[in-house]
Amino acid sequence: MPSVDLNGARIYYEEHGKGLPVVLAHGLGGNHLSWWQQVPEFSRHYRCITFDHRGWGLSIDSDGAGPASFIGDLRALLDHLDIESTFLVGQSMGGLSCLAIALEEPTRVRGLVMSNTFAGMRREVWLASDDAVRESVRAVWDRRRADGIKRALSREFSSRHKDRAFLYKQIRILNEEGPNKLEDDDRVMRFRALERVPESSASGEALAAMKTRVLFVGGEHDEVMPVSLMHIAAGMIPGARMVVAPGAGHSVYFEQPEVFNHVVLEFFAACLT
Repeated sequence: MPSVDLNGARIYYEEHGKGLPVVLAHGLGGNHLSWWQQVPEFSRHYRCITFDHRGWGLSIDSDGAGPASFIGDLRALLDHLDIESTFLVGQSMGGLSCLAIALEEPTRVRGLVMSNTFAGMRREVWLASDDAVRESVRAVWDRRRADGIKRALSREFSSRHKDRAFLYKQIRILNEEGPNKLEDDDRVMRFRALERVPESSASGEALAAMKTRVLFVGGEHDEVMPVSLMHIAAGMIPGARMVVAPGAGHSVYFEQPEVFNHVVLEFFAACLT
């Protein structure tokens, strides 16, 4: 599978299937391997492209620019692959660059899936929330810090599916023990710093003017991107849909792939009518 020098980084990517492109951007704890339950299904209908963000998985952050170059990296990859029209699927962290491309190049994006994420909208979503929502969300985040467990999968999934929970962890370890040797705290801090930069954050006006079709997919028990805030995010984009997977945590695509694949493929089909 190929790696290519783009935008000051060595980007690893894979292509599977033929047809209209679907580009999947992984979250902070993932990489191209995260989509093992989506690629076999999506590639039956579409040209399915997975990649590693610079500094994650097998992609090398050659110039040290870090997450600040994510948006430019995705644009450069689309250009390299001669993709003029595509669906974008962003999981958690991956939502930031996917949303930015949809805002900056709306004719290039047929449809956008924001999976367990409002990355790139965080400030506007927080400002639009009321005191009750903020208090409930703070309680969740405070409990996570106190527990010392950065839980992405739901508690029920982790206890019932120990084999897949183990695989989830092993996929993450490729980031930490692979060529980049990234420390988890360093990755979190660099990405959070990026979200505080105005240039990588969408304004309320830009979101309200979006023409791209958008689907938000949330998990009922997501402690990272709580659905209360995701509902607010969806309400800021005209015509955006919101689907919540009961019982799921921060990784609907991994925990409930049948549900995720169905609603996403249904959304793609609707975007083509």
